[in-house]
Amino acid sequence: MTPHPDTLWRTPRPRRSYDVVIVGGGGHGLATAYYLARNHGITNVAVIEKGWLAGGNMARNTTIIRSNYLWDESAAIYEHSLKLWEGLGDELDYDLQFSQRGVLNLAHNLHDVREGRRRVNANRLNGVDAEWLEPDEVAKFCPIVNTTASARYPVMGATLQRRGGIAKHDHVAWALARKADQYGVDLIQDTEVTGFEITGGRAVAVKTTRGTIAAGKIALAAAGHTSVLASMAGIRLPLQSHPLQALVSELLEPVLDCVVMSNAVHVYVSQAHKGELVMGAGIDAYNSYGQRGAFHVIEAQMAAALELFPIFSRVRVLRTWAGIVDVSPDASPIIGRTPVENLFINAGWGTGGFKATPGSGWVYAHTIAHGEPHPLAEPFALERFTTGALIDEHGAAAVAH
Repeated sequence: MTPHPDTLWRTPRPRRSYDVVIVGGGGHGLATAYYLARNHGITNVAVIEKGWLAGGNMARNTTIIRSNYLWDESAAIYEHSLKLWEGLGDELDYDLQFSQRGVLNLAHNLHDVREGRRRVNANRLNGVDAEWLEPDEVAKFCPIVNTTASARYPVMGATLQRRGGIAKHDHVAWALARKADQYGVDLIQDTEVTGFEITGGRAVAVKTTRGTIAAGKIALAAAGHTSVLASMAGIRLPLQSHPLQALVSELLEPVLDCVVMSNAVHVYVSQAHKGELVMGAGIDAYNSYGQRGAFHVIEAQMAAALELFPIFSRVRVLRTWAGIVDVSPDASPIIGRTPVENLFINAGWGTGGFKATPGSGWVYAHTIAHGEPHPLAEPFALERFTTGALIDEHGAAAVAH
């Protein structure tokens, strides 16, 4: 994703101080700045970004939006986000190409079937739309999926969230940046954080390559790199960073009008508005900050995709890449305060970052503005790793973490 012209010429010199400095100019950082201004009237805000706005993970995700998570806490925050998505384009006055085309999660074995049915029931109890489809219903909803009895990965059913879908990630970032700018938020690109000033256990300033910026509050929102930033403030976070594979094909005529995910075989596929197939895979097993991943992961991803979609056998890959995701021990985000006063974190989303963009920004802005966690963010506090109140989405989120 290239920088949008609106964000290229609006890079002001940093002021000497701000009420809030947000570190990270991706989707979550921009959404937080927008909701700080819109919901709380806090506009003396700077978003500082090492590169260009939304040039990190926001430009490298697979654009899938859904809220059909198993655990109550996860379902609540992702459903809040999905409801925001449903009105976000009109609110921001920007075409986000938000398409609620439905998200299928395929089941290939008895464990998948049991987990899928359980998740459908849990979703319904939490007010999240969810359906269970039998194999013939899967074939009717998505005819190009291989549901034959001889398939290597037999389709034994699927969950369906009809309200799920995709959005165009660069449009989302540009729309949030434009609205935040209109509120008076400073969007400062090409500015790398080099450290923090801590006085009496309280964060008071951000050190950057463009000078030191005094801050009433500092909010970290740099996907994949939050643990590095936190270490500059003397905090060790329970996060690991991994490459997360994705690729796109050449442009095609419309062939896939829904999102298809398969946890068991580690691939998920949608077709973008332009026509390319967008595919994602599981995370690379090794830790890395590289924005490309291992070839064997791509090879397994493509093999799985061709088994599920024989029609893709003659399609050519256009390009591959990797985003950098930070994963917490329970594969759920960390949102809230840190041991350093007035220093906040929003990290650990793993594969769930893009779909959470507006909801994350909403609850993070509330937490920063009030100094206390938003009710939806409260279960995701850092303290859960000492109390043991984990939200274990490993294997429960219907995606290959």
